[in-house]
Amino acid sequence: MPRGFIAPFVLAAAVAIGASGCTFSAEIATQKDYDPSDGVGTTLGDIAIRNVMLITNEDGQANLVMSVVNTGESDVSLQVQYDGDGDTVTEFLDVPTLPALTRFGDDPAAGVILEGSDVIAGSLVPVYFQHGTIPGELVLVPVLDGQLAEYELLVP
Repeated sequence: MPRGFIAPFVLAAAVAIGASGCTFSAEIATQKDYDPSDGVGTTLGDIAIRNVMLITNEDGQANLVMSVVNTGESDVSLQVQYDGDGDTVTEFLDVPTLPALTRFGDDPAAGVILEGSDVIAGSLVPVYFQHGTIPGELVLVPVLDGQLAEYELLVP
């Protein structure tokens, strides 16, 4: 078989492998879990906690804003625990079952307000979520301020 016949196939194979070789070990970004918002989220059994964030004011108070979906068969009392200037503060939020998405923090006067010297815009505040016998999870919640128009009504 003449050399001129095989050389184009070898060259085409080398170009194909060279051009696509870097994708053999590349991570596929669409398969990575991420929070597509300013907040963070977690799942505790049948409870999906989404877009958790703290909206703060200049006085060191922060409104806990989040959406919660309960896919279980009964209503749940969600425990929210955080450090309030050295003291552990525990609050309970009632989360009904589907089909409703339950939003917390839309009305700062009726929501969970954290206070402390470490509640500063741009920081992360540890907040612990737990319900029933499901193991809880400590979530580092981002602290934002009301400078953006979509958050200005959420400032305590």
